[in-house]
Parts: sequence; structure tokens; C-alpha cells
Amino acid sequence: MFTWLDYLVKLFVENILNISMETKLGSSVHFFFYDTIKIIILLGIMIFAISYIRSYFPPERTKKILEKFSGIIGNIMASLLGIVTPFCSCSSVPIFIGFVEAGIPLGVTFSFLITSPIVNEAAFVVLLGTLGWKIAVVYVITGVIVGIVGGVLIGSLKLEGEVEEYVYQIKAGEVEIEKLTHKQRIRFALDNVKDIIKRVWLFLLIGIGIGAFIHGWAPETLLAKYAGPNNPFAVIVAVVFGIPLYSNALGTIPIAQALIDKGVGIGTALSFMMATTALSLPEIILLKKVIKPKLIGVFVVITGIAIILVGYLFNLIAHLLV
Repeated sequence: MFTWLDYLVKLFVENILNISMETKLGSSVHFFFYDTIKIIILLGIMIFAISYIRSYFPPERTKKILEKFSGIIGNIMASLLGIVTPFCSCSSVPIFIGFVEAGIPLGVTFSFLITSPIVNEAAFVVLLGTLGWKIAVVYVITGVIVGIVGGVLIGSLKLEGEVEEYVYQIKAGEVEIEKLTHKQRIRFALDNVKDIIKRVWLFLLIGIGIGAFIHGWAPETLLAKYAGPNNPFAVIVAVVFGIPLYSNALGTIPIAQALIDKGVGIGTALSFMMATTALSLPEIILLKKVIKPKLIGVFVVITGIAIILVGYLFNLIAHLLV
């Protein structure tokens, strides 16, 4: 699809910047410009289309939909709705309060909170353009499964008492769901494209920059030895290192792509990405305002273990994804 872009960037690197593509520097510079332009093009096109669909699912409607389901069906619905209603870590507290106030079970709420940052339209678009449709689709499926399993396990532990008391006392009242016209939905989609690119461009450039450095300079044999699919502890290490970091999916995907290109296991790279987005330190700090340390610990441990298992699964089926 982007053969033309690859050709133009190579011309730019060799003829304008006067850097040979045979050098590590040339390879890194090509990676940076090629991935940056490609991802921005994909974001502009796909986020518009998916945002139009998402205009039918504002937070109030999501809450009303989830109120109708309980048990594992509720977890499944919450995880699926997490795909079309992604949130950033700064939204975790108001969404959590809104769900609990509406009487949505704790486990169902966590299914949404786990899936939503892992799987979103921007991440899917970038994965599609960088690692191919197979990995993108399997990533979405496993992200949903992590949310369902995590929510079911948290719900089964009956930890409602680990939610701060004031959360149950909040009465937000009914909020009228605004009905949008076709033109308003188009405007919403355009504004969302601008908003997402404005919010993620720095993470994107940092991620692509790190990915470009790994692509050009990181020794393949070293990475393959310590983080390749043959190292039984590689996925665990990736998740442990990913949890305290702060980034979003867009910032970590170029890094994952470069790591995979260097021989790191697909599951190892993607589990690192999941841990960084689903268990980011800022989200954990914000959630501490509404849930107690015990529930935070359970959330981190259960989600972390689920991501580790997914990472090993990815590594096992890697030959089917490339």
C-alpha cells in the first residue's frame, strides 16, 4: 500500500539528506520519516471513519447500555464497548464514578477500564499499517479477552468494600443524550481527528524516534537472545518494565515494531505495549482516589498476569501472524 512512500522517503534520505541507506544512520532516518508520514495518513483516514461510528456511543449511552447487563454478559458488553469508547488515563476516575453510581457491577466496570485504553481506533490503525492485519485483529481480540477475564476475576472476589465510600454516595442524576445530525457527526469526527493527533503527536514522535534508534542501532543478536521467543522469561520482564512507564498505544507501537524487526518475540513486544497502556502509572495514581490499595493491587496483578498469558500465546502462534 505504501510502496510509493517508501520510494519517496528513500529518495529524500539519499538525495536530499545525502545519507546512504546502507548505513545504520540511513536506516534509522528512513524508519523515522516513513513511519511518521504513514501513521499520520492512516490516522487521518481511519480515525475519521471510526469516530463517526463512535458518535453514537457517548459516555452516557455507554452507561445506559451497561446498566441492562449483568454477569459475564455484562463483562463481554463492557469490554466490547471499550473498543468504540476509548479513554485516556485522565478519564478513568469520572468514568469509574459514573459506572459505580449507576449500579454497574464492579467487575463489569473493570472490564471496560481494562479494555478501553488497550484497544482503540488509533492503536488498531497504526498496528494495521505497521504490523499487518493479522496482528492487528488478534491484538483487538486478545485485548477484549484480557478485559473480560480481568473483570470476571475482579468481580468474583467481591471487593466492593475496597471502593472509597464517597463514590457510592455520589448521585450524578440523569444526563440527556444529545441527538446529533449527520453534519454534526461529520464535525464530531473531524474534531476528533484533530484532537487525537494533537494529543498524541508528541508520544508518536518519541515512540517512532526510539523505534528508529532500535531499528538502526540495536544489536539483533543481543535482543533476540534476551527478548526473543526462546527466552521463557522475556514476556514477564516486558510486562514488569512496561507497568511503571507512561505512554499510550501510539507511542509504544513503533517501539514494538522495531523490536519485532530485530527478532524480539511478537508476544513480548505486544505484551509490553499492553502493560504500558492498561497499567500506566498515572492511571493507577488517579484510580487511588476512588479505590483502596488492596483493589488497586488486585487490578494490577490480575491484569498483569492476563497480559503475560496473552504474550506467551502471541509467541506460540507467531508463525501464523507473519
